[in-house]
Formats: sequence, structure tokens, C-alpha cells
Amino acid sequence: MATDAHDPYLWLEDVTGDTALDWVRARNARTVAEYAESTEFADLRERIRAVLDTDARIPYVRRRGAYLYNFWRDAEHVRGLWRRTTMDSYRTDSPEWELLVDMDAVARDEDENWVWSSAQVLRTEDDADQTRALISLSRGGADAVVVREFDLTRGEFVAPEDGGFYLPEAKSDIGWVDVDTVYVGTDTGPGSLTDSGYPRTAARWERGTDLRDAAPVFEGEHTDVAASVWYDRTPGFERSFADRAVDFYTSVRYEITRDGGLTLIDAPGDARVSAHREWLLIRTRSPWTVGDTTHPAGALLAARYDDFLGGSRDMTVLFAPDAHTSLEQYVWTRNHLLLVTLSDVQTRLRVLTPGPGGWVESAIDGVSELTSTDVIDVDAVASDEFFLNSSGYLTPSTLLHGYVGEPVEALKQAPSFFDASALSVSQHFATSDDGTSVPYFVVRRDDHTGRSAGSAPAAPGPGPTLLYGYGGFENSMLPAYSGGLGRGWLERGGTYVVANIRGGGEYGPQWHTQALKAGRHRAFEDFAAVAGDLVARGITTAAQLGAQGGSNGGLLMGVMLTRYPELFGAIVCQVPLLDMRRYHLLLAGASWMAEYGDPDDPEQWEFISKYSPYQNVDPDRAYPPVLMTTSTRDDRVHPGHARKMTALLEEQGHEVHYYENIEGGHGGAADNAQLAFKSALAYEFLWRTLS
Repeated sequence: MATDAHDPYLWLEDVTGDTALDWVRARNARTVAEYAESTEFADLRERIRAVLDTDARIPYVRRRGAYLYNFWRDAEHVRGLWRRTTMDSYRTDSPEWELLVDMDAVARDEDENWVWSSAQVLRTEDDADQTRALISLSRGGADAVVVREFDLTRGEFVAPEDGGFYLPEAKSDIGWVDVDTVYVGTDTGPGSLTDSGYPRTAARWERGTDLRDAAPVFEGEHTDVAASVWYDRTPGFERSFADRAVDFYTSVRYEITRDGGLTLIDAPGDARVSAHREWLLIRTRSPWTVGDTTHPAGALLAARYDDFLGGSRDMTVLFAPDAHTSLEQYVWTRNHLLLVTLSDVQTRLRVLTPGPGGWVESAIDGVSELTSTDVIDVDAVASDEFFLNSSGYLTPSTLLHGYVGEPVEALKQAPSFFDASALSVSQHFATSDDGTSVPYFVVRRDDHTGRSAGSAPAAPGPGPTLLYGYGGFENSMLPAYSGGLGRGWLERGGTYVVANIRGGGEYGPQWHTQALKAGRHRAFEDFAAVAGDLVARGITTAAQLGAQGGSNGGLLMGVMLTRYPELFGAIVCQVPLLDMRRYHLLLAGASWMAEYGDPDDPEQWEFISKYSPYQNVDPDRAYPPVLMTTSTRDDRVHPGHARKMTALLEEQGHEVHYYENIEGGHGGAADNAQLAFKSALAYEFLWRTLS
């Protein structure tokens, strides 16, 4: 058992140290030699990459005034193109794209390993003129970025010496106020960052001035996750806001008045709060009593913004959860509120419209109820336009477009990347240790369902099965199409399962909060219950059952390995948290203590220590083979977690295979070639081990 006082593998936390990287390269070579040098692997990798690179994919866009912006990668443009088009052109089968940034050319010309992160286009009040953007570029895919201003008219970056806004590499927060002003939080030296490595201070920065002379606007505490300031440019409702993220789920929010003062928005700290025009929305994460009324966790409330700040608590309940239904997403167009709800993990869309007589509900017609649908873009400034994405495990994505009150049209359709004619999807429920019913989806061949059309038993029985899970941070695992999964796993005859365990958001905030801190064991018990249920139903056997998860899901995999090894035949553990004794000391780890707890607090370490994988490796237990993957450039979850766990497993004689991408950030891959390799490696390891 490894302890913080005597950890023989602390040296592996030296991310770019020569000794540590030599250790990494040696294990990479072994894993590649065993799983990635066959003709079959090469074929699988290329078939998955073909899905990622094909021009037949939907070029998803974001509306910014008159233009639709898209970032695109393919085989020719490995690092990607940032481009834009008009709606009329986008409707055609071959849109005419105006190229803005060629990332391959930029990386080559500047001799930097640039990876695209994001872009903020400055919208003018009438949207007639879009001249500037703030572009964030990452070295190797890390969260830390370099921010550079881009001239959309001339198609080039604006150099700092020419007055362009520029921020060196950091986990920065920046946003437009107007063409000559931004709000910014970044690393400006000692005291400017929180213990989690995010901005602690925010300033108003004028073009042509030194960042060090920017006027301070707001600051948080060192122990906060982050402090941020942003500007709402909505005509007639221009406002500045400030936020102290006290922890991952608790914030203190203010409006910044014209004289620089702060007006508290006195909503619950753990609620999600947003303003749109004259409205304030509050989505509760815990019960909130206002007067004689207690609003449950997961409710959505609306109040008039000015009245609420003036002390009124007259609010309208726009959504109230029940035992089966939760609110997954809500997004404003200019005049309407779009809601996406989940009923036993099935999506439904509705529209709410405020008016003189109150809020009116209506439906969005033309959206299939057999797929999972989310809102991917809206025009919240000038119109009631929206874009939706709809897909399912066996249904390729459809991009839908419309305006509230008008028919929805299918704008783009993705092709099928694998033959799904003999596959079906079913939903089941497992019973966890405390009696909670836990849903999960099963995707498999029809001849493996156990029943034929006439309800008679069907052959041939259990087969290789991949169980995927996450279970944290209120993230819901919804049905979605994956061509890579189809080609890498389903076409081979594998069964794919997604477990909707606690810690996620499938049944609202309480589904998440039940698994916080001392309740974390519930997420693990839920996943184990699904694994057992799959065997009980005859879908698979323990020897044929593999599990996969990344990040928080990597922690889940570490616990499955050390606590429930008898349930699995193989485990893929990706970009994981594993040493929970030190996670809060590594990179962004301090920001997650609201999720897991503080290991420096003896009472909290008591429950963390019971499951922390690195502290619970047992040389005397039989573990299934494990593939451990991470990225050197992951500056969110430290690669030391995966490295140290691998070293300890090796020391104790357990079978462990290791691969670390030298770049790629928290996603584990910096381009489509690396992503295809990473995916193919996992599928090849699982298939060989389980079949």
C-alpha cells in the first residue's frame, strides 16, 4: 500500500523529466509492440480515422451575426481550419467556405505544436460588421492557452506591437467589452492565480495599454476555484457581471454597477444563475425555501431581473422534477426559452414563452422521439433561430434548424459508418446495493438479445461486452452515435453498454449529490450492480466483460480494478485520477474537492482512503488485465496518476499495459490520427482479452 509519507513513485510526477519520460517511452514501446503492430490493428486504426476525417461528416456551425463559423479537421488539414460561410451557402451540399485560419500553416510557420482551442467573435450591435476575434491556441492540447487577436477583415493575427490583445500561455479568462476593451483574468505574477491555477483577479484592459496597468475590477480568494468577469452586450440590457467560484459547485455572483460597485445577486450559492434581457433564471441544486414555498433540487425558476435585485421573490416555476424526469438543458433564443428534459434518460424538447398572461408552453414539432436531442446553438441576440443535433446509438446525427413557431428542417444528415441492420438498443435497470434502480443501455446484435420475435429463446448467448461509465460532476451519459465505436467494437460482434450511474445528472442534481464526497461509494456500487446484472441476464460473463472510463471515469475504473476485480475480464483506464491522497495537490485537482472531499482533513480522508485506487492495490488479489492510457500534455488530470498506478501494479506482478501520448491534453489526442490510434488501441486490447 502506497502512502503519501512513503511513495516510491513520486518521481513519476515529474511530467517532463528525462527519467520519467524514459520510463514512459519504454512502456509505450512494449504496448505498441504487443497490440499496435499487426495488420489487423493498422486496418482498424485507419477505418476509425476514416470516420474522423471524412468530408461526409456534418460541419457543425455557430451563428455569429451574418456568418456561420466552423472548425474543421480532416486528413489533409490535420490541425484544422477555422472558416465561415453564409446560411444560404451552408444549405447547399457544398458550401463555399471563407478560410480564416489554417492551423497547419500557422504551426508550420511558427514552428509550434499548436492545437486549436476556441474563438470569440466580437458582434457589433447591429451585427453588420464583424472585424475582430480572440483566438485561443494550446501547445499540444493543454488547457493552458495563448490568446491572440485576429483581424477578420484582413485575415491575419494582430501583433501586440500593433495594438493587438495578446496573452501568454496560462489558464486565462478573457472576453470582449467592445472592440477596444476586454475583461481579462490571467497569470500576471504572484497572487494572480488561485490554488487551483485559475485566475483570482479580473481587470478591464484597454487596447494599447500594458496589461499590468489594466484597471482592477474584481478579485476572489486564493482558495476559490476561480474569479471571473464578463460583459453582456445585449442591446438595451448591457451589464457587467462578476463571479467567485468558491468551489466547483458554489459561487457568489454580482452585477458590477457603472461606478464599479458590486450588487449581490442573492440566489443560493449552489444554484445555476443566468440573466437574459429582463429575466433572471435560477436552477436549484438543493432545496430552496422562499417564504412558505420550498423549491426542490433541479427546479427552474424565473424572476424579473430588476425586481429580484430589488428584493422581490416573486418567481414562476418553469420546471419541477419528478422521480423520472429532470432538466438537462435550457437555452434562450431572443424571445423564447428552449428546454430539454430527460425522462428515464430519454430526451424531450419544449418551448416556454413569457407574455402578459404568464409563461406559455408549446412543442417543437419535427424532432424524433427515438433519438437523443440537444440544442447546439441559438441566436439569443437578434432572432429566435436555433440549431439542434439529434442522434442515437444506431442513428447517425441529423442537424436540425428552425425558428420558434416555424417548422423544423433537417439541414444536414451524417452518413452511416457501420451496418446497424442486425443491431438493436434496449434499456434495462439494475438494483444497486441500497435498492436504487440504475438504468443502462445495451447495444447488441439481435441474435444476442436472448429472445426472438416469437419470444422463444434465441442463440447463441453471452459474448464480449464493453461497459462504459462516468458517474461524476452531474454529467449525463446520453445516447449518441459513434462511427468509431461501430467500426471498432459493434461490427466485430461486441456488445456495448452505457451505465447511467449516480454522480451523473440523468435524474437531476440529487442523482449527482448522492455520490458526492462520503457518498462516492454509491457510484461504484451502481456500476458494479450493472456489471452483475449483465451477467445475470445472460448478456455476457465476467470473463467476457470489459469496462472503460476516462478522467473521473478513470477513477471509476481504478475502483473497479481494486474493489471489484472478479466482475471483469479487462479494464481500460484513461486519463484517470487514481492517487486520491495527492489529487488536490496536482494541477487543477484542488478545484474538485467539492466533488471528492479534502484528503488533508482526517475525517474526509477516512472515506476517501477506502476507495482511492493507488492506496488499495493488493498484491494478493487477482486483477484482470488493464490498459492504462494518459497524456503528457494533460494539464487538468496529472499523468502522474496513471504512471504511478502502473508502476505499482507492475511491482506487485499484475498485468498492466501502458500508453502515454506525449501530447494531446486531457482528451488524450491532439489530432485525428492520435485519436484514431488511441481508440483502436483500446478496442484491440479489449477484443483480444475478452474474446
